[in-house]
Amino acid sequence: ELLERVKKGGEENAILRHTQHNKKLLVRERLRLLLDHGDFLELSPLAGLDMPYGDVPAAGCLTGIGKICGVWCVFIASDATVKGGTMYPIGVKKQLRAQEIAMENRLLSVHLMDSGGAFLPLQSELFPDKLHGGRVFYNEAIMSAMGIPQVAVVCGSCVAGAAYVPTMAEESVIVDKIGTLFLAGPPLVKAATGEDVSPEDLGGARLHSQVSGCSDHFAPSEEEAYECIRNVVSTLNCDPVLEEDREPDSPLYSPEELLGLAPLDYGCSLPVKLILSRLVDGSRFQEFKANFGTTLVTGFGHVEGHLVGIVASNGELAHDAALKGSHFVQLCGQRGIPILFLQNTAPQPAGPASISQAEAHSNRLKAQASMMAAVVCAAVPKITIVIGGCFGSDSYVMCGRSFSPNFLFLWPNARVALVDSQRFPTVSPAGDWTGEELELKQLKAKLEKESSAFYSSSRLWDDGIILPQDTRKV
Repeated sequence: ELLERVKKGGEENAILRHTQHNKKLLVRERLRLLLDHGDFLELSPLAGLDMPYGDVPAAGCLTGIGKICGVWCVFIASDATVKGGTMYPIGVKKQLRAQEIAMENRLLSVHLMDSGGAFLPLQSELFPDKLHGGRVFYNEAIMSAMGIPQVAVVCGSCVAGAAYVPTMAEESVIVDKIGTLFLAGPPLVKAATGEDVSPEDLGGARLHSQVSGCSDHFAPSEEEAYECIRNVVSTLNCDPVLEEDREPDSPLYSPEELLGLAPLDYGCSLPVKLILSRLVDGSRFQEFKANFGTTLVTGFGHVEGHLVGIVASNGELAHDAALKGSHFVQLCGQRGIPILFLQNTAPQPAGPASISQAEAHSNRLKAQASMMAAVVCAAVPKITIVIGGCFGSDSYVMCGRSFSPNFLFLWPNARVALVDSQRFPTVSPAGDWTGEELELKQLKAKLEKESSAFYSSSRLWDDGIILPQDTRKV
């Protein structure tokens, strides 16, 4: 329901103004024209969902991954129906994450610009710091130096800082009558000089194509602009992805059954192999150290034809399990095999009550530290799916956000927090609580709210919530 709400973009009057008055295409229509088969993976679609900017996601842009002429690309596309495409702090964060993905995976970067620039009342949250708006331009320069191409379409307003994005791109297209590019628009010119000037004369398509040279290609219509960009991509000398001749085997068990297998907590003893059998091609899984450290499942399989090493939670990450995980992750690093982490934290063991238990805890801690180092140093792509809980140190060992996986996705049932609120001492249901009990009850409620997958995803702590049955494709 939330994804459907997001796909509608802004409010009805904003959509009407965009399509009828301004004669512009909606952002998803633009992507359908630009991308092969109009197909793409949207990144962090719920970013800004419960932020205090209004009743629609305030990211003001779509980011995602798709193919153009067979070449994988990252796109950043303004959605002008959401507050005029104005950039809020969460929108800047979303753009920077997309650029990070482009740099890590050496993917062509495509910008569709239709933005009113930065939201001035929040300038202190999106302008002055290192990872604020200016970092977008810094990244553009770094990506050019790395040989990663960037192209842009000016298909609407491109005001203030947003004007630097297409002018720093390798090639840009501007659309006649609707594309405008200037640092300060007509209202500011009027305020500063008293002069009345039209958007077309100040920074329209003909001016930038014929006079300033800020744009490399002139397009009479949006449709021709996206066709032009597709032609540009075909001349970038990027290698298109070869289509596989053979369809990968489907799992023997239906991925639709993952809806019923998604763990609501880790109190049940659900074997993670039930989930793996619905994720890997042909349900074939070559397990590594099957009888050692069984609370972590490791092994090799194929997902949509791609060989991956799989590290999957199957209970408490004990000493033997962490040693096994460290060994397996190092193997994947040596062989250049990408790693897929399936994360579902088990309850932390109780504190030590004897010297021998304290020694066991220390050994477990050391083994987990070794696995953390192995995960960080394995120079292969890493993808993490939080299929259940993501709590405490297990988040680090299993390649959580702070360990920089190439992608991190959540199932809707996922919980992300330092501790699990369900493990808190219970408070009596009666209303006559002591001060400490009331404080505990409030803290538990706060943790419950903040550990939700939707709270996490709206703040861009991940790359999006995905439905369990879509995991193979994503």
